[in-house]
Amino acid sequence: MNGLKRQPAEVVLIGGGHTHALVLHQLAQMPLPDAQITLITPTPKAPYTGMLPGFIAGHYTREDLDIDLQHLIDRVGGTLVLGKVDRLDRAAGLIGGAGFRDIRFDFAALDIGITSDLPALPGYAEHAVSAKPLGGYARRWQDWLAGVEGGALRPDIAVLGAGVAGVELALAMAFRMKGRAHKLRVIDRGRALPNIGGFARKRLLAHLAHFGIEVLEHTEVTGIEADHLRCADGQTIPASFVVGVAGTRPQDWLHTTGLALERGFIKVDRHLRTLSDDRIFAVGDCAHMTHAPRPKAGVFAVRQAPFLLANLRAALGTGPQRAYQPQRDYLKLVSLGDKTALADKWGLPLEGRWLWRLKDRIDAKFMRQFGPHGGD
Repeated sequence: MNGLKRQPAEVVLIGGGHTHALVLHQLAQMPLPDAQITLITPTPKAPYTGMLPGFIAGHYTREDLDIDLQHLIDRVGGTLVLGKVDRLDRAAGLIGGAGFRDIRFDFAALDIGITSDLPALPGYAEHAVSAKPLGGYARRWQDWLAGVEGGALRPDIAVLGAGVAGVELALAMAFRMKGRAHKLRVIDRGRALPNIGGFARKRLLAHLAHFGIEVLEHTEVTGIEADHLRCADGQTIPASFVVGVAGTRPQDWLHTTGLALERGFIKVDRHLRTLSDDRIFAVGDCAHMTHAPRPKAGVFAVRQAPFLLANLRAALGTGPQRAYQPQRDYLKLVSLGDKTALADKWGLPLEGRWLWRLKDRIDAKFMRQFGPHGGD
């Protein structure tokens, strides 16, 4: 044949979130034809958020949480680029950022998560750590534990944010500190646990009380120092470890992309495409599903994976599009510090060790997909 060979399409996955990890796992079984896959992410391993409370409580090692992105990209014959994206030049078809040269794309997908930092709060950057992204929190928690054990730090903990995530992490930290003198407070400018069923809220508040965790509602923190918090009502709260779980902010650089945003999150349609550019998709917490808005939750990221892959195939002309319709409710399994868990769905009063074992099996099955044998 005298015809020129067609150049492979450049498909770039920005971020190593759970959706992209699953897409890579599925691509190893059924590759994208005529496509070169590139994954850009700051680190070669990504922690699985579902097991974070278990790690904080001491039930898992730090390595148990890691998804090996290098292994996944190697399985599909793609390229891993280590760096943090901060520029998307749609006109030139280039992706740029710290630590790598600009990368050309024909199609791109963003799965970069969110952050829970509070940049406007004085002293936060210097003296607090955000629960998301969780890598920094995990490191700071281990360092703080070592400092407490060595006598260098007072064991005072403050959690900023009394939603389910904040309470779950507070219970995990309290369990880890069990048997040691410590004080742990969960602080919120509003009401604790506002977005959970009545039974689950009552039970979680009871577990907080059981662990001696103080809940401060309607309390405005105005500043953070090395060993205490300042509040609007004039009180000071001792704290040598402060974790922020109150914010769910998108990454600031998205405002420079020209993509349509909703409160900073990327607007996508039912096919997970951005509303501004058919070449670009967004999934996970960084995306706002305009056709079916939902709270930020890992269950949606996991279930988006086959739809993103199908729609990438469709963009390359090798299959039909698939519309993603997220469920309205889902089973929430909340760890209670020790190896028990609570379920919240439709107001069901379920709690016990068997729920922890169920959660542990679900997490283990999820992680096996990314192991050496791909879940076989």
